[in-house]
Amino acid sequence: MSDAIQAETVAQDAGGPVVAISDPGEVGRAEHNRGDRFIVQVSNFFAWIFPILMVVIVAQVLLRNLGRIGIGPGNQAWMDDLQWWLYGAAVLIGVAYAVTTNSHVRVDIFYDGYPERKQRWIDIFGLSWLFLPFIILCWDVTLAYALQSIASGEGSSSPNGLHGLYFLKSFVNVAFLLVAVATWFAYLRMLAKVKKPTLWNQLVYALPSVAFAINLAIYYAALGIAMLVTDAETAREASRTWFFDEIDLPFNQEMKITVLTTLIVTAAVLAVVYLTRDKDGDAA
Repeated sequence: MSDAIQAETVAQDAGGPVVAISDPGEVGRAEHNRGDRFIVQVSNFFAWIFPILMVVIVAQVLLRNLGRIGIGPGNQAWMDDLQWWLYGAAVLIGVAYAVTTNSHVRVDIFYDGYPERKQRWIDIFGLSWLFLPFIILCWDVTLAYALQSIASGEGSSSPNGLHGLYFLKSFVNVAFLLVAVATWFAYLRMLAKVKKPTLWNQLVYALPSVAFAINLAIYYAALGIAMLVTDAETAREASRTWFFDEIDLPFNQEMKITVLTTLIVTAAVLAVVYLTRDKDGDAA
């Protein structure tokens, strides 16, 4: 048994707060689902970036003081880029770890005073109605940056820098997927504490995230089909096909066809899940 687990056990027996200084991932480990444990394992692997980053920073400081880093073809601009690469990768993976272990900074002066059940409902709302839609949006936005960077073979602004910048931008996009996965599994863990986590409950209590994900799936599927069946050579040209237009609704309202399709598909999915749901799933 690790020291962190022993400390947790002693704290629980004593009725005090559970704190694991060595590894927050060990706190509440018994409650973690498979997704949570996967995120912790991936994060622990990427945590080794930080000592590597420290070595790079120290090496650059020493070289600079020794006059080895200057202006011209002999400079070590690649070390500046490497620091940003390492730090960016570690921080993004760290976000997923913080979500899973609940080790992020919580700016909430009322939360600690609420009963546990109310805290879980706040966690569910924050994760599935606020944070997860934001992460899905971040993934959507950074996908275009990554694809553009890959297409152009983007490199460093410095001749001696790291020129595979598209690797980093692609990693940023993938990292947001990891954060989304961490958020979803953390949400499922919180939901299981107040509701039976049936598929119906999972979808209903995370409805904004589910609808947003369905919208993106429809959008990119339509975009891919448009590029295959039309003469469009770019995504911008494909997005001008009729499926991405707006249609007139009653009361002089307009709505994009993709959004209307999302509402219909989301309602259909919920209807199917509701009709096949576990009727005991609403039990607390």
